[in-house]
Amino acid sequence: MKELKDGNKAPDFKLPDQDGNEVKLSDFKGSKVVLYFYPKDNTSGCTQEACGFRDAQPQFDEAGAVIIGISPDSQKSHTNFRNKHDLPFVLLSDTDNKVAEKYGVYKEKKMYGKTYMGIERSTFLIDEKGRLAEQMRKVKVNGHVDFVLNLVQDR
Repeated sequence: MKELKDGNKAPDFKLPDQDGNEVKLSDFKGSKVVLYFYPKDNTSGCTQEACGFRDAQPQFDEAGAVIIGISPDSQKSHTNFRNKHDLPFVLLSDTDNKVAEKYGVYKEKKMYGKTYMGIERSTFLIDEKGRLAEQMRKVKVNGHVDFVLNLVQDR
């Protein structure tokens, strides 16, 4: 995998959303994009993060930014997650982790002494021209949405 560098073109992709529609990153050219990768629908940290983005949606709208969440969960899981938490943004299913690999967020992880492959919680800010403006890796949920919102508003 080629290392991603700020200022370079963000890797494009095509994935199904929660409703089965094909979504491409290039569809959002002309808008700022907050692309966030998360491990799993309906887990505590992922729910807290998604609800944080939901609650700040009006401010992201004002700043001209689109929010897109990506996880390996199925479209059905995304539909349930979106409906349960009234999420107003697109959730994309990367069931084979191909997009996560392009962005370098599908990594070896350890929990309770076990090693496994999974998603490293990460967020990418992509500018209106489709270039990487900022990469946030190994994200901690607390305070993250406010941090991202400040970045978006400053651009």
